[in-house]
Amino acid sequence: MTVLLTGSDLTIEDVVRVARQGDPVELAPAARERIRRARKVVEAALARGDEVYGLSTGVGVHKLAAPDPKALARFNRRLLASHLVGQGPAYSADVTRAAIARMVNGFARGTTGVTVELVERIVAALNDGAAPRVRTLGSVGQADLPANADLAVGLGLEPEAGEGLALLDHNAVSTGHAALALADAVRLADWLDVAGTLDLEAFAANLSLLAAELATARPFPGLRASLDRQRSLLAGSRLWDEGAARNLQDPLSFRTLPQVHGALRDALDFAARQVTIDLNASQENPLVLAESGRIVSAGNFDALPTSAALDFARIALAPALGAACERTVKLLQSTLTGLPDGLAAEPGLAESALSELAVPAQALAAEARLLAQPVSVETGSATHHGGIEDRITLAPLSARRLAGQVSLGERLVAIELAVAAQAVDLRGGPRLGEGTGAAYRRVRELVPAAGACEAPPDAELLIELVRGPAPTGEAATSVD
Repeated sequence: MTVLLTGSDLTIEDVVRVARQGDPVELAPAARERIRRARKVVEAALARGDEVYGLSTGVGVHKLAAPDPKALARFNRRLLASHLVGQGPAYSADVTRAAIARMVNGFARGTTGVTVELVERIVAALNDGAAPRVRTLGSVGQADLPANADLAVGLGLEPEAGEGLALLDHNAVSTGHAALALADAVRLADWLDVAGTLDLEAFAANLSLLAAELATARPFPGLRASLDRQRSLLAGSRLWDEGAARNLQDPLSFRTLPQVHGALRDALDFAARQVTIDLNASQENPLVLAESGRIVSAGNFDALPTSAALDFARIALAPALGAACERTVKLLQSTLTGLPDGLAAEPGLAESALSELAVPAQALAAEARLLAQPVSVETGSATHHGGIEDRITLAPLSARRLAGQVSLGERLVAIELAVAAQAVDLRGGPRLGEGTGAAYRRVRELVPAAGACEAPPDAELLIELVRGPAPTGEAATSVD
């Protein structure tokens, strides 16, 4: 389905469709007209000989120098070349495509002064499957300058006057990457609910922790959403029966499941709102204001709103993954579960059974915690470009860290599911909830139960499961 780029209503879901499913894009007619009006403002400024940053002047510390007015196209092409300083490995193709879609949507706002012809060439390249090599390292998040240079040059663009800086001075790469990482984080949050509720089944937990009234007593939106989802996943479970709970109160990693996951959902919702605004924002400098015929220098390229929001998302995701690790480790301990140590198929075996799965679980959770360290608080060098460029946001790093944290979380949840399924088996296959039962059956389709003296199950076999849609209570049969 074609995604219409209007400059005002691009969603995270749209970005995913274009970047990963190959949905085509189209520039809205009204956006085309806005772009033309802004270009006329630029051409008028050139004709008058106005001093405009990056248009009739150099950039950065060279802003006092003026390029040859007769060779502005050459100046703009050299401007791109001078920023080809990116480092390291390339982004994956989906991130690059997300960046292109975001860049075009920014141009659609009509505030950059580029030509319609340039934008149409970019649209055509995206629809043809273009995904040029864009290096991941080297941007400080005050516009993704090196990455944007890779993008523009890789697309084979030859900018005219004023278009070089417009192609460079925005945060399309970090914003596009942020959209994809957030989509993946929301999917992971859904799987954390599934694995966490399967842990409750495996532990024979006390479901008073899911009392519906909790959301009224503490009215956080995320808490209500988590309670609703977790209760739905457990609909029909034996644990709702009177006397099913083994303990009056379970360990905190079980008992605070809705609160921890609720906090994560609130953080992800906030981050999604911030990123959605930036997907549809004018991030460039200078800014062409076609209605008043002005071109103004400003700092809309400062990516702090997105970088800080992603920091918040990672901070909230880390404890959710830490709690998942704790539940996994506790399910392996006989003193807490009443089941054989290590969830061995038989009690008293000398082998470690599934116990060693606690080690990678702890390693993954620890690494995820380290990735939660905020990056938006970092400061830049006051000596670069004569002390002018003295701020950084590290938005590209913030997005990369969220993506990396999600990848670690997927593996941790895979281990959590494998361990919980083994514990469910040892409890005699009790009546599970609609959603937890569906998840258990999918796990068992991919990973068999571990018998006596057998090696631990290969949780790697569950990675692709966790990278797909998570089961729900209402539609549990759809994943059977």
